[in-house]
Amino acid sequence: MNRTVRMIFGHGNWWRFLPAYVKLAYYAARTDAYPEQVKYDHASYMMQRAILAGKVDLEVTGLENLPRQDGFLLYANHQGLFDVVAIVGTCPRAFGAVLKKELFKVPLVRELALASHSLPLDRGSVRQSVRVMRTVGEEVKKGKNILIFPEGTRSRRENEMGPFHAGSFRCAQIAKCPIVPVTFFNSWKVLDRPGSAPVDAKIHYLKPIPYEEYAGLNTHAISDLTRSRLEAELSRLRAAEDSARPSLR
Repeated sequence: MNRTVRMIFGHGNWWRFLPAYVKLAYYAARTDAYPEQVKYDHASYMMQRAILAGKVDLEVTGLENLPRQDGFLLYANHQGLFDVVAIVGTCPRAFGAVLKKELFKVPLVRELALASHSLPLDRGSVRQSVRVMRTVGEEVKKGKNILIFPEGTRSRRENEMGPFHAGSFRCAQIAKCPIVPVTFFNSWKVLDRPGSAPVDAKIHYLKPIPYEEYAGLNTHAISDLTRSRLEAELSRLRAAEDSARPSLR
């Protein structure tokens, strides 16, 4: 069975998914009428059920690193289609995201995006991208939490990162908020390769970078700082995975 199908219909999900999706669509159509956390908790429940049904052993660490107060930015490496499922299913705090505009046409992703007041990004328009980053900064100032993938797209390099778009850190300068790096490891295995056998993946919420640490830096320097934290964690996880492999000698 295809893993996407298994995540929706496996493990008894077949009779839960449709009413849960209808409820999410209801929230999406009336998003201003319900508290952010109420809508998010429903979406999180759906993703948790999908992870379980998809036979994904997802290791979650670092939740204690999330800032106590809302109004922070999550910057994550982007390995695959499973990343959004993983972070919505594990992060207890409601957040929106900056997503490429094409995803707003995909069922389920569209409802998740609308319910969370996520922002569409037109990667072909520099002017629109600048406007979105400015809007993100202002929303975070007001106490909203927002997820950004600074690579802009899936790296397609397994546990290696692609280049970052420094402009995606302009909103951090505006918001003057904590930056929470989020590391995905082996998440590319879940939905970006065929098969539905049990698979393991990891998500690690790193210690936040306070505004005081990046105040005065330009966007390229903030990008390099955040990337270095993510790369250090990826290197640690790669080394741990290599040492756990049985020796061929």
